[in-house]
Amino acid sequence: QVQLAESGGGLVQPGGSLRLSCAASGSSISNNDMGWYRQAPGKQRELVARITRTSNTVYLYSVRGRFTISRDNAKNTVYLQMNSLKPEDTAVYYCKITTTLYDSWGQGTQVTVSS
Repeated sequence: QVQLAESGGGLVQPGGSLRLSCAASGSSISNNDMGWYRQAPGKQRELVARITRTSNTVYLYSVRGRFTISRDNAKNTVYLQMNSLKPEDTAVYYCKITTTLYDSWGQGTQVTVSS
């Protein structure tokens, strides 16, 4: 089973940028869809961005034009570039892989947008 490890979270001021990474181990991600989700306190987990195995992308409406999901299959890693961050982007961000047999999640990385 694939293990996922997110990194790159932290505290950033409004308007700032962060790049999250999701490194996979145990199996290749190249034939699988990957997604970034987030969960803010007291709210349900929501899909932020998804990238298919053919690199088609889908975004949550509120992050379109600010966030970019990408993948590097050679590095077995998925990225989420987040620009123009807003306080409402504050959440724990999770990476997920979707395979034909199972879904697997990372442990999450905290993103806090605050002045």
